[in-house]
Amino acid sequence: MKTIILCAMVAGLLATARPGDARDTKYLLPIAVAMEVKDAKDKLDGSVKFFFGNQPTPPIVTKLGSDVSNRKTNAFGKSDERACNWAFLSAMVALEKRAQELGANAVVNIVSFYKKDVMSSATEFECHAGAVIAGVALKGDFVKIAE
Repeated sequence: MKTIILCAMVAGLLATARPGDARDTKYLLPIAVAMEVKDAKDKLDGSVKFFFGNQPTPPIVTKLGSDVSNRKTNAFGKSDERACNWAFLSAMVALEKRAQELGANAVVNIVSFYKKDVMSSATEFECHAGAVIAGVALKGDFVKIAE
């Protein structure tokens, strides 16, 4: 009988919970810190250069397209910063892979693009962290730059 009552109480709580009550904490975190973690050095091969926000770039020879990399990661049991850095790295790996597929040697004008809201910075990226998921979305232009 206690089990039935407990199940009914849990079901009642779940039925009254609203999605708007979920945690969605916005962070602006340093790009340099995220790019210096060991995982970044292991996963990014260096064949593609990255330029954030309005950072100056070498002359652009050819523009090959634009794309968005929207990555989420399991944040359970991790600090928000660690989860955010992992989601950022995942998004960067996806940008690097797409650049290589297109024959680009750089991604320029990289901006945070969470929920299609642009946040442009040469030094920070935007991440949103909840109780179990952290997410980063990056948008950039794939180009060939003069070497």
